[in-house]
Amino acid sequence: MKELTNEELMTAVAEGDLDMLKILFERHHVHVFNFLYKMCRDKMLSEDLTQEVFYKLMKYRNSYNGGNFVSWLFTIARNCLNTHFRRNKERHEDINSVAFKLTVQEEDNDEAYSQIQTALAKLNTSDRELIVLNRFQEIRYNEIAEIIGSTPGAVKTRINRAIQKLKTIYFSDL
Repeated sequence: MKELTNEELMTAVAEGDLDMLKILFERHHVHVFNFLYKMCRDKMLSEDLTQEVFYKLMKYRNSYNGGNFVSWLFTIARNCLNTHFRRNKERHEDINSVAFKLTVQEEDNDEAYSQIQTALAKLNTSDRELIVLNRFQEIRYNEIAEIIGSTPGAVKTRINRAIQKLKTIYFSDL
């Protein structure tokens, strides 16, 4: 049996074959968690939101219209994160003004990686999100354009500008 594409698996899930959801979860839960973690730097929140993303994927499976699955998945992840911060204003600042937490983590032991994370933390939320999606999650411009509701050309320009800002911050901190 050939390996099914993400879109074929999601179509099967949308048609009621929930066993296929396990395969999608195994393929993508780490990517979703990493995206959420790089955006909020809270491991427990990222774990909870990752579960919520896949719960919503199952709950709203009938709304999947056969488009790019990864774009649809990361749109759900992005919306879950924004909704969390909007609903919990008293406990958190808004996602657009949240101070990106600079916690020392075991995986940050490598100095260069740590410096990149520190520079990334200084970017505004939308620039950080674009870089994380494109460079860390390796999502293509056209898919990011679907996620954020833009055009691939505009996304490419915004990512290049965000990278320039990141380089400026990174090299000014050295």
